[in-house]
Amino acid sequence: MDVAVTIDLEHDCPPFLTTYRGVTEGMPRLLDLLAAAEVPGTFFCTGDVARRHPEVVRRLVDEGHELGCHGDTHARFGRLDRAAAEREIRDAAATLRAFGEVTSFRAPNLDFPTAYVEILAAHGFALDSSQGRHKKGSFLVGPSTVGGVERVPATIAPSAVRLPALIRNGLYKRMRDPVVFFFHPWEFVDMTPDGGAMAIRWDKAMASVGFRVGS
Repeated sequence: MDVAVTIDLEHDCPPFLTTYRGVTEGMPRLLDLLAAAEVPGTFFCTGDVARRHPEVVRRLVDEGHELGCHGDTHARFGRLDRAAAEREIRDAAATLRAFGEVTSFRAPNLDFPTAYVEILAAHGFALDSSQGRHKKGSFLVGPSTVGGVERVPATIAPSAVRLPALIRNGLYKRMRDPVVFFFHPWEFVDMTPDGGAMAIRWDKAMASVGFRVGS
């Protein structure tokens, strides 16, 4: 089975928090974990994070991970007109490509109108992972090609990975190639001492108590 580990590199649990502890505290743990397991990942990074924390982006590129684009400001593309959507993609690409090649894209909240895929093609993107098989109405969505851009949907939400093993393993057995897991760096930070978990949804709060891959 082909499995991809992907990370949405953004500020903490948007729109509930606006801090960057996931970037400064979670990313070192996550990169160490992937290095120990010898697993390469794809990091869909916002332009905002790259400008604020270039040292983190340099490290992930230097360690052989793929750098992808997650928009510039983490705006929801479904709420943007075409001009604003193109600006988000153009500005993010300009920032991220200073660190290396960037040809993969994932929209925040997996919200990306099909009509905007041609904007990705125009700006040199070859792959889009902005759909989600776990989302309502998208269970049968599979890989496709639109306007020369390969669309590979995410397979399962991060919160499902934290389900009891019996349920989680049952879900795993139903997965089909290619399997695309996605996580966020703030999931690797315990935010409860700061009251962070009290400000976010219960399923997101579950993520902020030191979740680790393979647990």
